[in-house]
Amino acid sequence: MPGPDPGIHVFLAAARTWMAGIRLRRGFAGQASPAMTEIAARAVIPQSDIDIAGVALVADLSGALYWVAQRLLVVSDLHLEKGSSFAARGVLLPPYDTAATLSRLAAVIARHDPRMVIALGDSFHDRDAHERLTAPDRDAIAAMQTGRDWIWIAGNHDPALPSDLGGVIANEVGIGPIVFRHEPSGACGEIAGHLHPKARVATRARVTERRCFASDGERAVMPAFGAYAGGLSIRDEAFTRIFGAPDFTAHVLGDNRLHAIRASRCY
Repeated sequence: MPGPDPGIHVFLAAARTWMAGIRLRRGFAGQASPAMTEIAARAVIPQSDIDIAGVALVADLSGALYWVAQRLLVVSDLHLEKGSSFAARGVLLPPYDTAATLSRLAAVIARHDPRMVIALGDSFHDRDAHERLTAPDRDAIAAMQTGRDWIWIAGNHDPALPSDLGGVIANEVGIGPIVFRHEPSGACGEIAGHLHPKARVATRARVTERRCFASDGERAVMPAFGAYAGGLSIRDEAFTRIFGAPDFTAHVLGDNRLHAIRASRCY
């Protein structure tokens, strides 16, 4: 793979798929009409602008973050092989989470064609998860890495990342005013994961709970990307320690667009 840009500081570590969209009303033949398809295509807004420490970024509806100027795509908390981890403990879940997560990631990479991908920690649900990857899953990862730089950041679930899956292993990555790391510290310019932010919002019709980006314009916590990854309410004290009072914005992943909502309006 091509080497990292001199301005990028990598702090090396020691040694059926769901996609966000909208439902279409079906015609008598079971197909969406051309008019409805066109309306749906116009209705989906797959990304939204977000600034962090003066850097313009794009929040993708998938839960990924894209830095256009750097051609850099960031995803957090893939938690690959969480299903098989639970199965080993007697909690049986459909064993398709890794394939679903990698399929969604491949779609985001195809949409943005990044020069570099950063996986922001907890890419694997446990220390042995990479050993349980199927051959097709390994091939999918290799295909996504082809022609681009790839950085695995160590997380609390995967502190000892495998060296046989391509890419570079790091503790954190610094590019200009932005630092990418797994666990948030609240530092200015920090983009982190770990907390799996989610927002619960009441509307006139119902209460909705969705994954979200949490940001005050100086720092951000990314949503978990993994199919089986859970979430932590942005009103939890863990977010207060990062942002202070709930005076930050939840960029909520909706069905067909992101919704910017003040954290104080969520519960």
